[in-house]
Amino acid sequence: MQPVPAITGVPPARRPRRAARWAIALAVLGAGLGAAPAAHAAASPYQRGPAPTVASIEATRGPFAIAQSTVPSASVTGFRGGTIYYPTSTAEGTFGAVAISPGYTATQSSVAWLGPRLASQGFVVITIDTLSRYDQPASRGTQLLAALDYLSNTSTVRTRIDRSRLAVMGHSMGGGGSLSAANTRPQLQAAIPLTGWHTVKNWSGVTVPTLVVGAENDSVAPVTSHSEPFYTSLPASLDKAYLELNAASHSAPTSPNVTIAKYSISWLKRFVDDDTRYEQFLCPAPRASTIQEYRDTCPHS
Repeated sequence: MQPVPAITGVPPARRPRRAARWAIALAVLGAGLGAAPAAHAAASPYQRGPAPTVASIEATRGPFAIAQSTVPSASVTGFRGGTIYYPTSTAEGTFGAVAISPGYTATQSSVAWLGPRLASQGFVVITIDTLSRYDQPASRGTQLLAALDYLSNTSTVRTRIDRSRLAVMGHSMGGGGSLSAANTRPQLQAAIPLTGWHTVKNWSGVTVPTLVVGAENDSVAPVTSHSEPFYTSLPASLDKAYLELNAASHSAPTSPNVTIAKYSISWLKRFVDDDTRYEQFLCPAPRASTIQEYRDTCPHS
């Protein structure tokens, strides 16, 4: 089988970020003072689904009916197959897509809960198995990109996907892989490393909006030597955030977690769909008993 070709063509220009931040801040403030919800109705051509609420982003399922399909390892190159989760209707248009990698020695089953959770909010999602359970972060990053290329160019759901709106996520070494992927492919619209592990600590070249999720009691990838340096090294001009889970361990992202889900959904909606209706959940910085610390670059552009 021939290798799946990489996405080609002129990448979409990165949307101006800092210049528009105060305009968005004023819009959010106006909403808080009683502005009509319709003010946001035409904010983005990629906006999908009804207006979000705290309940809707905390729910185990979003507003979209979904289906799933298996990707056999023998049918792909560059990664070891996986599972695709996708909205069954395209009545509102195409969707952004997200590839998710498991961590060291793990399989896609460890991150499978994120598949239907994100897809039902309006994304096409692929959770992957890696070529080896022992693949290092850089390899997992390459495999995440191969999975996105397959999803967008070859898969049976490719017509449901907007190839300009792609994102990566991953747990542990898969989280480190998501940073590697973002560094390699600046055309990505979002990256979310979940309790990420990587020997590289400097990500100053990344231009992809990145939500770094760490865990307070992580003894495998302690935040002081992984998630915090990752976040700090990202450019100050970047739309970025650091979410540290209170009293959580390294394995927190491997089972359903409301805090991870609600802010991952909000980040992906905000930057993959350019949907400013989700800005309210990210700026001002969220505070909750499940959050040990949150850092941000609000308001987002």
